[in-house]
Amino acid sequence: MEPTLQELPQGRRHFQHGPIDIIAYAEGDAASVARAHEAAWHRFGQILPELVCELTELRRPVLCPVALKGPIAQLMWQACKDCLIEADSEAFLTPMAAVAGSVAQDLSACYHVPGIRRAWLNNGGDIALYLTEDTAVSVGLFADLARFDETQLVAGVQTDAVFEVRHGMGIGGIATSGWRGRSFSLGIADSVTVFAASASQADAAATVIANAVNVVDARIGREPAATLKDDSDLGQRLVTVAVPELSQEQVRSALEAGLKKAHTLRQNGLICASVLSCQGWFVSTETTRIQRLS
Repeated sequence: MEPTLQELPQGRRHFQHGPIDIIAYAEGDAASVARAHEAAWHRFGQILPELVCELTELRRPVLCPVALKGPIAQLMWQACKDCLIEADSEAFLTPMAAVAGSVAQDLSACYHVPGIRRAWLNNGGDIALYLTEDTAVSVGLFADLARFDETQLVAGVQTDAVFEVRHGMGIGGIATSGWRGRSFSLGIADSVTVFAASASQADAAATVIANAVNVVDARIGREPAATLKDDSDLGQRLVTVAVPELSQEQVRSALEAGLKKAHTLRQNGLICASVLSCQGWFVSTETTRIQRLS
């Protein structure tokens, strides 16, 4: 299995290697953009072998002593360790919670060079941003994958919200987590989107907040992660596989639990903002009022 590179419209690049799937975009003078893409492609080929070498350690809980060597592995560990600010004997998080965001962040360094005005690296929805003075990027929020229809790929995806991220806001990463996503979740959030200073931090925080959006209800389907994916870092821990229609009170309780976690992370300087969604309702760290999705 070798890494592949495909040129896409609008000057984008598609890097793919095993589970890593990157869309890279950059603006600037042509020579600088070309050099940045070349540097990113060269670095990309090193990433999967580098992570595989330390995979056993990366699947260990963050609170267990471990000596990681690779730069991405270290980013993953630090981002997750920072999020365990209320760590206790029951806290469980492995560096794998931040793998997608950390990969995007590492690659984005190739674009932090003179001649590049702005760039972004999208790793399956976890995004590293590079903005220079007077630049911005619009980011669309699609709150619930259950509503996604493939026909939207042709007609155009109707997002639930659009956010403008500008240079100077301190946002360098955006990540989303939830029980319907490509990774497992302990909670019931349809989506939790986090804006943070780095993509690795956003990824770890999105995982932690999404895990916290939860409520006790015997109808919620949960299965051991290892029965769904034999090499899951979550082992026998129960992850969410089905969520029935819940009462408004239950949804409100779950979102309030997640919002409490988001506020704690924000107060500790780990995130800039977060938007939490569950069964047609949402709340953000900006408004704190639970509202219906329009």
